[in-house]
Amino acid sequence: MHADPIFVIAAALAVAVILASAATHKLRVPARFANQVEDYQLLPRGLVRPVARLLPFVEVAVAFALLVPASRGTAALAAAALLAGYAGAIAINLWRGRRDIDCGCAGPEQAQPIRPVLLARNAVLVGLALVASLAPHSRDLGVFDSFVVIASAAVALLVYAAAAGLMANSPRLLKLIGR
Repeated sequence: MHADPIFVIAAALAVAVILASAATHKLRVPARFANQVEDYQLLPRGLVRPVARLLPFVEVAVAFALLVPASRGTAALAAAALLAGYAGAIAINLWRGRRDIDCGCAGPEQAQPIRPVLLARNAVLVGLALVASLAPHSRDLGVFDSFVVIASAAVALLVYAAAAGLMANSPRLLKLIGR
């Protein structure tokens, strides 16, 4: 299936920024991220630290590869797999009844407990990554097309940031209104 290159490039740019941002959170406070990985209780204890060290570099590599047309398709599928894997880890822990652990989504400044809404968020991100994996129609992009790509990616990132802020603060908001 072929898609307009504007959709493919904008989706790739948005997913790349999200992955790069996620990696910076993990790289800034590696010990905290390793504790978050351990809290999920999905890996043997001996693999927690190596996986926690490797994962941000995988995210950075995938983010950069999304920006290169020659590697975009493969990188987009890798991004979709990463995001689906994160959703799977959240789903397993929700199924276990472990809602009190920090998802590791909001960065080191703000703990965010896992909730079902995170599964929906990751499903949308997987869909965006899959759009980025599509082969684009071969056509020249003009200046206006470049503007539309940047604007589309910016809007997607703003929607993501607004939704992430609401999800991160919803437990506090609910507590504030007495629910």
